[in-house]
Amino acid sequence: MQNIGAYGVELEQVFESLTAVQVGTGEKRTFTHADCAFGYRESVFKRDLKGQYIITSVTFRLDKHPTFHTRYGAIQETLANMGVSEDNLTIKAISDAVIHIRRSKLPDPAQIGNAGSFFKNPEIPKDQFDLLKTHYPTLPGYPAGDEQVKVPAGWLIEQAGWKGYRSGDAGVHAKQALVLVNYGSATGDEIMALAKQVQQSVQEKFGVSISPEVNIV
Repeated sequence: MQNIGAYGVELEQVFESLTAVQVGTGEKRTFTHADCAFGYRESVFKRDLKGQYIITSVTFRLDKHPTFHTRYGAIQETLANMGVSEDNLTIKAISDAVIHIRRSKLPDPAQIGNAGSFFKNPEIPKDQFDLLKTHYPTLPGYPAGDEQVKVPAGWLIEQAGWKGYRSGDAGVHAKQALVLVNYGSATGDEIMALAKQVQQSVQEKFGVSISPEVNIV
C-alpha cells in the first residue's frame, strides 16, 4: 500500500505485480511495478487511487543469490551480539536481528495503542545536512540519491525533547520517539494535535519538515 520498508530495504525492490479489486465495480485489475508509482512510503494507492482498490494478492521477485543489507541502524551490532559473522551471515539471521531491534523499541499494539512509525524519515539536501551536522555532530544520515540525505525522524523528535512526553492519554513512546501512542482514551483530535506540535517543534529547531507516514482517516 505504501511501499513499506525498514533498515535499508523497501518493498519496491522485490515487487513484481499485484492484483486488486475496484471497490465500486468489483472489477479485478493487475498492477505492474510502474503502475504503482512507488516513492518513499508512497504509492498510487495513497494518492490518485486512494480508497478505490482492495489489494488481494502480491507477487514478489526474489534473487537466488541475495544481497545482504546490514549497514543500516544497529543491524551489525545486533548480529555481532548474536554471534553472527560475515562468514555465517544468512537472510534468517538478518531477519532475527531486525525483529529483535524492533521488539526492543516499538510498543506492542495489543498492549498500548499505536500505529507504528507515525512520521516518515525526511530526505533533505546534502548541503543542508552538512550544515546541520556542524551544529549537531551526532546527527545520523543515509545517502538517498540525487544529493539527498535521509535523516531519522525519531532522532530529530528525540533531540527536540519529545521522547516519553505525555499529555493526558496522548504521548510519544518512551523507547522510540517516532511512535505516537494512545494510553487509553485519547481522541483522534488529541493525537493529531500532538503530532502537529511535534512537527512544529522539529521545524523550528532543525528547519526540517516531517510528515505523517500513517493514513489519516
